[in-house]
Order: sequence, then C-alpha cells, then structure tokens
Amino acid sequence: MKRFVASGLLCAAVVLGASACSNNDTTPQEEATKAAAELCTNLVQLKSDSAALKALNPATATKDQMQKAYDAVQTDWKNVKESKQAMKSAEREAVQSAAENLKKGYEDLPGDTTGKDALTQLQPQIQALDMAVGEAADRHDCR
Repeated sequence: MKRFVASGLLCAAVVLGASACSNNDTTPQEEATKAAAELCTNLVQLKSDSAALKALNPATATKDQMQKAYDAVQTDWKNVKESKQAMKSAEREAVQSAAENLKKGYEDLPGDTTGKDALTQLQPQIQALDMAVGEAADRHDCR
C-alpha cells in the first residue's frame, strides 16, 4: 500500500513538474507583433473617429453630436495611450500633444457653446490630431 501511495505521489509530481516546465509564453518577437497590431487597431479607430469629428458640419452640428464625437476620440486616445509603447518617441509625442491640445481646448469651451462654435474654435486642434494620427498610422502601415 505504501508503495502504491508513493508511486501515485511521484507520478503526480512528474505531471505537475512537466506542466510547469512547458513553455506557453510568447516570444519577444510575438509580443512585439501583437503590440504593433494592437497599436494599429487603436490608431485606425482614433483616425476614423477623429475624421468623423473633423467632418461635422459647423452649420448643422448640435452640441450633443459634438460631445459624442469628442467622447469617441477621447476613448480612442485612451486606447492608443495603453498601446503606445510600440510607437517611436517622436510619433508618441506628436499624437499625445495633439490629443491633449484637443482635450484642453474642449474643456476650455464655455458651457453654453453651440456645436457650431465649438467646431469652429476646435478646428485647429482637430486638424492637428488628424494629421498626427494619420502620420503615425502610415509609419506603421496600419490599414
């Protein structure tokens, strides 16, 4: 009986040891590829939502439409920030600066600003973000 218990424990130890030694980790190259793909996905979404914000017609856009488009850009920027380690320093700084300038400009708008006035006042920041994101996406061949 002791022999049976000892054999069972030994087998269990071998199984656990073998499973602990198996390598399910990804290689640094696989991690870099995954990070670059995630970055591209996030950049493309930011570029798309930035373009949608830029495309709002100041003559007809409501404050709610402006808010919704702005919120989408901010969510996308948060996602880019989380995956931006794959970006080169200059690209990261350009996109970060443009996103922060848009956020500051938006937050500085008076509460009673109309959609038309908000879009008119934020046009330079929207344009700068669109350009910075487009350049970063192009450098990473994001589609």
